[in-house]
Amino acid sequence: MHIIFLNPQGNFDQEDSHLTEHPDFGGQLVYVKELAHAMAELGHNVDIVTRRIRDNKWPEFAADQESYKSSPKTLRILRFPCGGDKFLEKEQLWPHIPELITNMLNFYGDMRPDFVTAHYADGGYGAALTQIKTGIPFTFTGHSLGAQKLDKLGTNKVNWPKMEARFNFSKRIAAERISMQNAARIIVSTGQEKEEQYSHHLYNDAINSSDKSRFAITPPGVNESIFSTKETELDNQIKPKLEAEFGEDARPGIVISSRLDEKKNIIGVLKAVAETRHLSEKAQIILCVRGIECPERDIGKLSNSEQTVLKEILELLATANIRQQTHFLNIGSQLELAATYRFFAQRGSVFALTSLYEPFGLAPIEAAATGLAPVVTKNGGPSEIFADGSGILVDPFVPSNIGQGLMDGLERHYELSQAAMRRVNEVYTWQNTAAGYLSVIENVGTAKKSNTEEEPLKLDENKRIIKYLEGQA
Repeated sequence: MHIIFLNPQGNFDQEDSHLTEHPDFGGQLVYVKELAHAMAELGHNVDIVTRRIRDNKWPEFAADQESYKSSPKTLRILRFPCGGDKFLEKEQLWPHIPELITNMLNFYGDMRPDFVTAHYADGGYGAALTQIKTGIPFTFTGHSLGAQKLDKLGTNKVNWPKMEARFNFSKRIAAERISMQNAARIIVSTGQEKEEQYSHHLYNDAINSSDKSRFAITPPGVNESIFSTKETELDNQIKPKLEAEFGEDARPGIVISSRLDEKKNIIGVLKAVAETRHLSEKAQIILCVRGIECPERDIGKLSNSEQTVLKEILELLATANIRQQTHFLNIGSQLELAATYRFFAQRGSVFALTSLYEPFGLAPIEAAATGLAPVVTKNGGPSEIFADGSGILVDPFVPSNIGQGLMDGLERHYELSQAAMRRVNEVYTWQNTAAGYLSVIENVGTAKKSNTEEEPLKLDENKRIIKYLEGQA
């Protein structure tokens, strides 16, 4: 089959430039890239469709077409004009999505693909427009939904204008409703994601979360060629550098690797270390942040929102007197990250992800595959991933609970790491994910392409959002 991955906001290139470094280049891109590779390896023709950028600050995304160096020839990255040449944050893309779809369909002409997999709200909106014009069916993978973000950020009637101006919630949630209503299936990573995210008041009448026929539970996987306990040549290069920095300190680490995003709740881990007796003596804190070696010096490289998060982190480290045992590592690639994980796994370390809410969480299973013991948020997908007890679940809003989880993880490192590795190897592989998607696609079948140009869907402001904020939904 010929299958599209529609992902307007995420920019892909063969070097994985900026991957997980920017809010628009998060784990969603890893998901799409790895799944697309797995499908292509099964013999399907796969295109990742995204936005073209011709901006001197983002030279990696200027070409119309590209491919990954090690990928099958049947996998392409296609970039189309959408909203001009300059980089635009995902919140600014809404009025330009129809342009992307028009340019994409003009490119394909009569050689249209068989199926679209849509990712995030803008991809879902674009897939719905594509379906109206061509009849091509699509699946919708939301990854995370706007209603949950709206709630977690404490949006209310007072701060609504400011929140709407920053995050464009009305457009995002309207696009999600359109995606849910028109998708052949909605792909979720866990049953909990289906129940918790899609049952929100703001999606009433768009989707019924209890209607199993509308959903397919298909968890993502780990690239075992990168994330495993097997050392590579890169390990031999990185290990001496890490030994030079940590050699005299044999304590295990509390390893954190996530974007500087408020919802990732890095500050929760640091508060737990500061408040938990003996924890600050028992372990070091390892913060893996791409582009940041000396945070006090490099903070100016970050966006305003990232600077806000980092400033709060630095203030707490100084106040709690734990700055000296906190190390910032500038990690440039997934290969380097995996090698770093392995180094600390051999020291009996834990991986901490205490997000306020995590729809699934690729990071914990990647870390687990290298031998780190997972200590993760109980809110969202991790509670299902580690339901067998192979990871420790903590309340991200209670530092003392996080602290106890970290202590338990360090003390039970061998037991947990072995169990978590078995869990990942048995369940969470991209081959399994690809098989899940393809099963859905084959069951849906290829719809007849109508070639009728209809009035495109209008992404109007959604009155449900205002009613919800007023307590009426």
